[in-house]
Amino acid sequence: MTQKERRDDQLSHQHYDKYTEESHQVWQILYDRQMKVLPNRADEAYFEGIKAIGFEANRIPNFVEVNEHLKAITGWSLVVVPGLIDNEPFFNFLKNKQFPATTWLRKMKELDYLEEPDMFHDVFAHVPILTNKNFCLFLEELSRIALKHLGNADSIEFISRIYWYTVEFGLINNDGKLRIYGAGILSSAGESVYSLESDIPERVPYNVNDILHTPYIKDRFQEKYFVINSYKELFESLPEIEETLDNMLVSK
Repeated sequence: MTQKERRDDQLSHQHYDKYTEESHQVWQILYDRQMKVLPNRADEAYFEGIKAIGFEANRIPNFVEVNEHLKAITGWSLVVVPGLIDNEPFFNFLKNKQFPATTWLRKMKELDYLEEPDMFHDVFAHVPILTNKNFCLFLEELSRIALKHLGNADSIEFISRIYWYTVEFGLINNDGKLRIYGAGILSSAGESVYSLESDIPERVPYNVNDILHTPYIKDRFQEKYFVINSYKELFESLPEIEETLDNMLVSK
């Protein structure tokens, strides 16, 4: 095997046996910490996904096993990526029911802060909701729309804001109870509490036009959270998203 082939192999496979004892300890610490915070805060669909996929505290998820469960439920699977990737491959993966996930896990000294998402964020936070069919349909169609507008920076910025305030930092009103479904919140103990219980941020109904005019925040907790009433509502908002983008192009 050449050096390039070895590198490509490392980037496209999990290599489960390479995880160290520290890696498994980090997974368990993060898993246990979040599972103490998320009850009565995370949406029930998230916990249903945890159960359906079989995540455990003492065992880093094996992507082969995860994919068997996901494919049987919604037809989705994980695809290994080295880290943050460009828009075109990212949205192509989503359009084809593949969620990009890195396999590297933070070190013990990095438990509370990372500059970019690791496997705990990608897998623990994102994957359980991928068992919800309406949520998956939303991701697939949003990606199709994104690929159509790939060459337009303003359009991609708008789509990024939709993704940010739903997939990453979305809240859901579940029978009158505010719950978390956004992965950026689900993987953060501090923001899991802040997003629901602090009186600092706004919590407003999901609104496509409002999101268009709300820049996202990367270096601190969010100032505004958008609340959906169901994952079907997300899916049904896609025509409005597409129309808004088309109108943006026409007005240029």
